[in-house]
Amino acid sequence: MAQQYRALEDKHIEFIARQQMYFVGSAGAEGFVNVSPKGMDSLRVLGPNRVAWLNLTGSGNETAAHVLENGRMTVMFCSYDAAPLILRLYGKAEVVYPRHERWDELAQHFPAHAGARQFFDLDVAMVQTSCGYAVPRYEFVEQRPTLVQWAEKHGAEGVMQYWQDKNRVSLDGADTGIFE
Repeated sequence: MAQQYRALEDKHIEFIARQQMYFVGSAGAEGFVNVSPKGMDSLRVLGPNRVAWLNLTGSGNETAAHVLENGRMTVMFCSYDAAPLILRLYGKAEVVYPRHERWDELAQHFPAHAGARQFFDLDVAMVQTSCGYAVPRYEFVEQRPTLVQWAEKHGAEGVMQYWQDKNRVSLDGADTGIFE
């Protein structure tokens, strides 16, 4: 049975800390809905109603365009071990790029990553748990090194060029805010 909470409780925070992967969902008023898998030690609980995650350079930048339009975001965690659970965080997010004054405040909570593109700072309005009985069991092997290796190979200038070529607009043509 689903249960709703106004804030993260200790049991939720402990569950989140054990997860190697999570999913982020966002949508504009119209167009495509985006769901992205995330990993690489890129999420931090900063308070009972605040979560931040570091977004690394990727093939698209849909979440940024959606957040700039309306801020809506859902973050979902699934248990893949013996104890089934799904945990969702619903709220409004803010996008923080390296040029923003809040970048350093958020960066102190994360390891440095080549290709760091932006942070999303989520104000959690509701926490919901559900059973997860239909989620299959999996065993974690390791985080993939491919994204970091790609960013290191291309260097800061190459990553910026990639942002220019691939991350300026969403699939729906909306500005992602990556450049002023």
